[in-house]
Amino acid sequence: MKHRQKINGHHNVSWIERVGHKIPDPVILFILFYLIVLLLTGIFGGYSFQTIGSNGSTVEYQIQNMFTTENTRWIFQNAILNNWLAYAGGILGTILIVMFGIGIAEESGLLSTLIRKLGGKVSDRILPYVLVFLGILSNIATDAGYIILIPLAGLLYLALGKHPIIGMSAAFAGVSAGFSANLMPATVIDVIVGTNTKAFALNQGVPFVSMLGRNLNPFTMHYYFMVTSTFLLVLLGGFVTNKWIRPKFEQDEYVIPPDLDFSEFAIQQAERKALRWSGIGFLLALLAAFALALGPLRAYINADGDKVVPFLDHIILLITFVFLVSGCFYGFASGKFKNWNDLVNAMVKQMNSMGYVIVLTFFCYNFLALLTFSNLGTYITFIGAQGLKSIGLANSPILILICFILLTALINLFVGGLTSKWMLLGPIFIPMLYQANSMMTPEVVSAAYRVADSCSNTITPLMTYAGVILLYMRKYKPSYTIGDMIATMLPYSIVFLIAWTILLILFIVLRIPFGF
Repeated sequence: MKHRQKINGHHNVSWIERVGHKIPDPVILFILFYLIVLLLTGIFGGYSFQTIGSNGSTVEYQIQNMFTTENTRWIFQNAILNNWLAYAGGILGTILIVMFGIGIAEESGLLSTLIRKLGGKVSDRILPYVLVFLGILSNIATDAGYIILIPLAGLLYLALGKHPIIGMSAAFAGVSAGFSANLMPATVIDVIVGTNTKAFALNQGVPFVSMLGRNLNPFTMHYYFMVTSTFLLVLLGGFVTNKWIRPKFEQDEYVIPPDLDFSEFAIQQAERKALRWSGIGFLLALLAAFALALGPLRAYINADGDKVVPFLDHIILLITFVFLVSGCFYGFASGKFKNWNDLVNAMVKQMNSMGYVIVLTFFCYNFLALLTFSNLGTYITFIGAQGLKSIGLANSPILILICFILLTALINLFVGGLTSKWMLLGPIFIPMLYQANSMMTPEVVSAAYRVADSCSNTITPLMTYAGVILLYMRKYKPSYTIGDMIATMLPYSIVFLIAWTILLILFIVLRIPFGF
């Protein structure tokens, strides 16, 4: 019976892989969607419809035929600047700036050393919880969790005489299934989700205000929810590891690779010294940020009587500055940076990895701009909202959210990448769910998306690092398959999805602000 279950499990995984591999790259998808929307505007151009605006008044729309001379000119006049570089207030530039600071901290070796130092200083009893926690925090440093923390977790457990896959599973759960949670505000994920959410909302007349009626900051609108989520997932991740994963592998055999070098992750004396210097840099950067918050960037009341908080409006630049200074102090103290050219090269190297983002955003943002300008996007969301009302879901906001979470988690099995999926789902569901029920404000819907997207990361063979993680695990268990890995990670995925959804519902029911 066990043998049959393994075969069936592998068969199911193969089915997911086959379907996933038939789905084109997101760049190709957005090109196809652009052409489809263009064709539909030619067919339905001139069609008028009415929706209810945010203030309760009737708003009339007309689908624009993009094949007219004037609209064709609009496509070419706006393709580069307005529809791409300036989309959502220049979100592309914001993402690139964030990567400057993180790139310096990562290329200097600071983030790698911090992970190794923290991971090697804990007891066996709390190690699973620490690994999940470090996994969640490592998402600040893009790929560091996958490349450093997961193999380190295997070594830590091996040194304790325990099965390495136990530790690697806990770390994998934190890095991948806890992808959206963090203690740090305004992470890259916050920037991508938040800024685009604001654009999706405003493009279709949805107020960018919270369920409590407060103006939203796209960079920090989920901060309270994500901090709470971090502690919840750490407790659950450690519990799942000790309750299911540890007993599963405790008596299982594993091999010790002959070329294994335990010193690979050891903290060297030069790194300890550099850490102290980075701490000094971190404090100096924080003091500078604090001085700005009390000085030029302090809050004030503008001519219209509204309160403006420049410190929060520019928090991305300030956090980038803190990362950059800390990374510089570490890099020069450790000898990784020998001159200022090395610093520039570190930033350039990080930008080299952003080439795909630049290509993706050009086609994606032009597609979204076309969808908005033609009013076809408004019509699609109008039809969707009417459909939800007709089947009675409009009166059940919690049920709407649960359905949206399950749909997103399912799509995530076949279409990887948080950004590309949000570009596909966000412009439709942000206005649609708000039109169906006004409780579905932008920060609620986008928080639900982040929950669903994270939880199913570890159980899809199409996740970017799935093959890499499998290779790590096969070092200790050569017969380990992708199906075995998914079966191991499934308890994390299910527990995280259920508990995280319940937490989301509690925030809504108790009217707890998601962020600031």
